[in-house]
Amino acid sequence: MKRHILILVENLSVPFDRRVWQEARTLARAGFRVTVICPTGVGQDTEREEVIEGVRILRYPLRAATGGPIGYLREYALALWHTLRLAINVRRTARIDVVHACNPPDLLFLVALFLRPGGARFVFDQHDLVPELFLSRFPNGGRILYRLTRYVERMTYAAADAVISTNESYRRVAIERGGMPPDRVTVVRSAPDLGRFTVCPPDPNLRRDKRYLLAYLGVMGPQDGVDYALRAVQHLRDDMGRNDFRCIFMGGGDVFDEMVSLSRELGVADIVEFPGRVPDAFVESCLSTADVCLSPDPWNPLNDVSTMNKVVEYMAMRRPIVSFDLVEAHVSAGDAAVYVRHNDELAFAKAIDELLRNPERRLWMGETGRHRIEEELSWDVSSRALVRFYEQLLGVQRPSERGRTVDQRHAEMGVQRDRRRLASRAPAVPLVGGALEGSAGV
Repeated sequence: MKRHILILVENLSVPFDRRVWQEARTLARAGFRVTVICPTGVGQDTEREEVIEGVRILRYPLRAATGGPIGYLREYALALWHTLRLAINVRRTARIDVVHACNPPDLLFLVALFLRPGGARFVFDQHDLVPELFLSRFPNGGRILYRLTRYVERMTYAAADAVISTNESYRRVAIERGGMPPDRVTVVRSAPDLGRFTVCPPDPNLRRDKRYLLAYLGVMGPQDGVDYALRAVQHLRDDMGRNDFRCIFMGGGDVFDEMVSLSRELGVADIVEFPGRVPDAFVESCLSTADVCLSPDPWNPLNDVSTMNKVVEYMAMRRPIVSFDLVEAHVSAGDAAVYVRHNDELAFAKAIDELLRNPERRLWMGETGRHRIEEELSWDVSSRALVRFYEQLLGVQRPSERGRTVDQRHAEMGVQRDRRRLASRAPAVPLVGGALEGSAGV
């Protein structure tokens, strides 16, 4: 009988939440039974129940929070009620082996505790550091709010049988701040599906009458830095005299309307477009056309240790990036990005200007980023880590491994050892100018 994994997510609908959808599809393809409980989306993911690619999705109505921390408390209370109600219905019809809860918020462990008497294990999939997230959203919230979110985070860690972290920085937090044993914390990086990100011919209509196109893709929340990017665009045009570019900011979020208004206040609305949430085909076309992609998330305690999905998606599309100087931005992008220190918007504009003046560097950075994604940071790599994590947690074997004898496995291991011996005897490739001959030195 298939092991049953119940995935809980509150802050986005599925499949719109790309990471959660990638996880759900991967687990279903690996032979697990997967059910997802999430809110309905806006303009998409509106069906209350459907099955997509073998994943059963149950959705509930939820209105996004307004009015500060009290609004979030109302939202979370309603979400918990709906999630628990649907989870109980799921358990009535099928055993649940694992509750896989994705944050924010750090409250879904309460649903897992309710289901634990039935034998369900709890996996905490930590997408965000909620205490730092609330500090970035409510800087005047004070110590009480921070302590409350830290307490709830500790409760989640304490309830978890295992933790999935999106990067090594988050893993370190789970171990050092959360007290989790290192062997119970696994990194499954957020990563692009290379089958979904394919470079296509540029669309000159997106540039309109301009020579260059700048692009942003992502959520627009208080901590995402779209306001920094808009002020950098103003510097680029008004202080540096460039009038040969336009910008497209794809995505939606809590401050979307504010950013549209800010573009008018800054006098750049004529060269900035906000299409909102757009289909994948538009994303693919826009990023294929863009000359430079923007990752304006400012330095703060949250952003510094968070992996930005936009960064790895830009890299998958062979785009050069301008980013503020963040630890995890360096880890992800390496030489595929230019890094600007001290949240300096004028320096951000200068970095864009320098890249626009140097097409050879843009091309090299784009190819460097794509190579890095293909070798280390694609979802293919992350998916193997996820499946391996669940096989170890539940003590199951892949279907492909079942029925193979020990002798067969040992024979294959012997073949692999022979191949390694042959490879070790191969002649060394000569170096020319410090790089492999015929390479670009990347």
